[in-house]
Amino acid sequence: MNRDHSEDPQRQRLRERLEAILLRTAKSTSWHDEAGHLRTLVNHEGFVPVRTRLASEDLDFLAEARDDLLTFAELGLRLLDLHQPRDAGGITSDAAHPILRCRSCMWRWPCPTFRAMAESFCAEHLPTTRELSA
Repeated sequence: MNRDHSEDPQRQRLRERLEAILLRTAKSTSWHDEAGHLRTLVNHEGFVPVRTRLASEDLDFLAEARDDLLTFAELGLRLLDLHQPRDAGGITSDAAHPILRCRSCMWRWPCPTFRAMAESFCAEHLPTTRELSA
């Protein structure tokens, strides 16, 4: 009675978005060394004199962004693996749609963790892994 429930579309879209972020970030080049070089160009006003105004805070962000985003996307995927639906095993009048609970926190599905992740990551502008490989 506690067999796994098939992947729901919202959860699949969330996984695809997190995997796309992870793939795109892994393919990118770290700005760590470039940020160090650009830091030497910061003028007395605190900006790098190029077409765009780069503050030292911008360089700090660029230097660490790739590693931070890789870690963040991996965390999202791990949380998604932890928080997934399972059949609650109770008696229901609708056998085709059993009551589901989160495998990790046992809240009714979708659990608060999954809902927060879906609200944060399921923005329409983020490409999926299928869109990136096309």
